[in-house]
Amino acid sequence: MTVKKIWPTSAAMNVDSTAALADNEASGKAGGCLGLGVRHFQAFLIFAGLSVAYSLRVNLSVAIVAMTDKDTNPDFDAYDWNEQTKSLLLSSFFWGYVVTQVPGGALARKFGGKTTLLCGILFCSIFAILTPIFAQIGDWKLVCALRVAQGLSQGMVFPSTHTLLSQWAPIEDRGNFGTYCYSGSQFGTVVMMASSGVIASSALGWPSIFYLSGGVGVVWAIVWFFWGASTPAQCKMISPEEKKFIEQSIGVGHSDEQHAPVRTPWVKFFTTPAFLVLILTHSTHNWGFWTLLTEIPTYMKNVFHMDIKSNAVLSALPYLAMFLMCFVFSSISSVLNRNQCIPLPVSRKLFNSIGHWVPMVTLIALGYVSSDDSTLAIVLLTVTVGINASTYLGFQVNHIDLSPNFAGVLMGITNCAANIMSIIAPLIVGFIVTDEHDPDQWRIIFFIASGFYLIGNLLFVIFGSTEVQPWNDPQPLPSKEKRNSTQLESQH
Repeated sequence: MTVKKIWPTSAAMNVDSTAALADNEASGKAGGCLGLGVRHFQAFLIFAGLSVAYSLRVNLSVAIVAMTDKDTNPDFDAYDWNEQTKSLLLSSFFWGYVVTQVPGGALARKFGGKTTLLCGILFCSIFAILTPIFAQIGDWKLVCALRVAQGLSQGMVFPSTHTLLSQWAPIEDRGNFGTYCYSGSQFGTVVMMASSGVIASSALGWPSIFYLSGGVGVVWAIVWFFWGASTPAQCKMISPEEKKFIEQSIGVGHSDEQHAPVRTPWVKFFTTPAFLVLILTHSTHNWGFWTLLTEIPTYMKNVFHMDIKSNAVLSALPYLAMFLMCFVFSSISSVLNRNQCIPLPVSRKLFNSIGHWVPMVTLIALGYVSSDDSTLAIVLLTVTVGINASTYLGFQVNHIDLSPNFAGVLMGITNCAANIMSIIAPLIVGFIVTDEHDPDQWRIIFFIASGFYLIGNLLFVIFGSTEVQPWNDPQPLPSKEKRNSTQLESQH
């Protein structure tokens, strides 16, 4: 059987979504296209997958406390790992994570987002289940190797998600779908942080943190294998009406012509101002977000004498706020879209400005909070992280706006650059903050993060675009390369 790829053109991508909705109302309202449909079920499955992915990402961060403390649960092994070893283990995930971002996007485009998301989360889940066993066999060295492998497998997750969203999310709901799906990252973080302490001190012990999170990941992979789909055309559950509605909205063609193999326009990616700005915006966002994620616990402990790492509620509170704010901003966006209050470019830049410039102000304010006013510090911290959720309706889905065909590849590129920044940021903190009890040194860190938020969003507001780029239309390979490609396929 010949598999045919239908590539939407820029002209097709600009199909009037209002006309698509009107046509859908006439022919497919009974199919539930304007209400809940299979596309929403797919979004829920992706949400669950990202919840699992983030629980697997942060499980060591919370489990390592019990793994190195004999008093947590004397019935289980404890390891004598110093702070340097623990830092090495916690950072090793990102060594692999950065490497597979760009290849993950290319693989998702070639094999479909369903396959790459399945492989990424399934392999990561299996590695999590093996963690306690590897710790017994090879101590921290084997655990470190497993974390690198988990990072390699999860590098495909975000590019795969963007590839899936480009196929399943109607243009008018693209921001909301992205928000729903990516809110799973906060949900998984909250659940893992809130439950791990209880699990570690129970009869199950710290190994069950890895067994449970890994086991849930395997269950999700089974469900996704049977009910997930890369595109509406490949989904057996979807009604013809809903399939037509989605394809009309995103501009999928209906030609039966066999399309030639296509090449990825790498050079054009990096000569497009809107995409270069997107890389910078994503990178500056990660600088601020990961400065908070990695350094705020240390700041709160040394300046305010609060060990929020040992307090599950305080640890999870900022991410719970971000999870809830995802739905608040999504509801606001839905109202604006339904009433056609603002055009898409303004919407993207508005929500991105909220997600960057409000945290910019609260971060500066946090630097001036008195050391005896810990309550205000927690409120500002929670607001800073929670308001970041607005970016899911801003730059986070802009990759799909620029090029639905190459959204996964674009996400892989920007996420790769952004995660390099998230590795550098804590190193800069260590260079500047020589006295962890000195609030003046911490204030410099907050000013730097705020400066990145200011510059990144300013560039996005000025130069950002939601126009589908001309290179979105894939170019066929030269005839010689097509013959070689065909010969190679016949040999296999």
